[in-house]
Amino acid sequence: MVSVLPDVVPDEERTGRDRLYDVAAYLFSFVIATATLVDTWDQIPSWLRPVGIVVGIAAIVSLRWRRTHPAAVGIGIGVVALVILTASGANLVATFNAAIRSRGRDLAIIAGLAIAWAVVNPMLYPPDTSYAFDAGASLLMAGTAIGWGLFVRARRRLVRTLLDDADRAGDEARAAERRRIAREMHDVLAHRLSLLSVHAGALEFRPGAPPEEVAEAAGVIRESARAALEELRGVIGVLREDGTESLTEPPQPTIADLGALVEESRAAGMRIADRIEIGDAAPSAAAGRTAYRIAQEGLTNARKHAPGAAVTLTVRSPDGDLQVEVRSLAPVAVAAGPSLPGAGTGLIGLAERVTLAGGELEHGVDRDGAFVLRARLPR
Repeated sequence: MVSVLPDVVPDEERTGRDRLYDVAAYLFSFVIATATLVDTWDQIPSWLRPVGIVVGIAAIVSLRWRRTHPAAVGIGIGVVALVILTASGANLVATFNAAIRSRGRDLAIIAGLAIAWAVVNPMLYPPDTSYAFDAGASLLMAGTAIGWGLFVRARRRLVRTLLDDADRAGDEARAAERRRIAREMHDVLAHRLSLLSVHAGALEFRPGAPPEEVAEAAGVIRESARAALEELRGVIGVLREDGTESLTEPPQPTIADLGALVEESRAAGMRIADRIEIGDAAPSAAAGRTAYRIAQEGLTNARKHAPGAAVTLTVRSPDGDLQVEVRSLAPVAVAAGPSLPGAGTGLIGLAERVTLAGGELEHGVDRDGAFVLRARLPR
């Protein structure tokens, strides 16, 4: 069944083009009604002439509601046009409108009335030409009205489908971008803030530390806070909706930054053994960036959930693919302060990132009781 298209627009919202179409429909109906009335004047009984004029005007006026009630207007005018010739023009307009807006069953009734109008009218009002010619011309006009209306209907449906698809694509693109930003925010801020928490905890639980160590820890806290604020500013800049501020996205880390990441974690008190062997051919930018994020997430999780544990970071490419592994043993001591909260989305976001890079990610506890985060990435 053909559905009704929701294209009824209130009068106050109608455009100048819509009003022009209305004027054209009324004018067309009036011209056809006048021409048929003049052509059949002698064939119409005198008592029926004023009736024909009034009914013809009423049919034209009823077109005012053709958009809101396409079936009622189409069927009503179609029935009247069978016997009152002055409603012929309005009947063609109503049939065209019904082909655009009416449901399948209503449209079938209106199409049947249009065909009956083309067949019956030449019988009631014999033309100067042959009956076959007049009936054929009327059938052609009725068929044109229906066919043109169905074409307009299909075109509108196609346009609306394309617009809906474009809206959905836009929504999906925005959602994907926000997920990407959420991953970046987690990867960056979780690492920075965990470093800040470790050094702040050292100051809190070692009040009698030498001034040099206190100054060093305070410097790390200040630098971590500054870096976190800069990175947060970049993320918020991407999320801005008004576009009033143009911000350049900070450069993304690569595999060459792994050394700095390891040293930064060692400075926070982690025991890390690293083995980075990637050969002479550097991996692609996407693979290097993903490898960095994997290592960053693994070290951050080890620092948060296994404080004091020995951690091994391995990055190598034995068979062409890039392999990244972060292995952390069970913690050797319980943290003096409360554990750092986790959002529970780090590994989920990391899995999405690895999948987008065409790689594989696995994580879990091995037979030795160590937690292993391992990924394989195409170079």
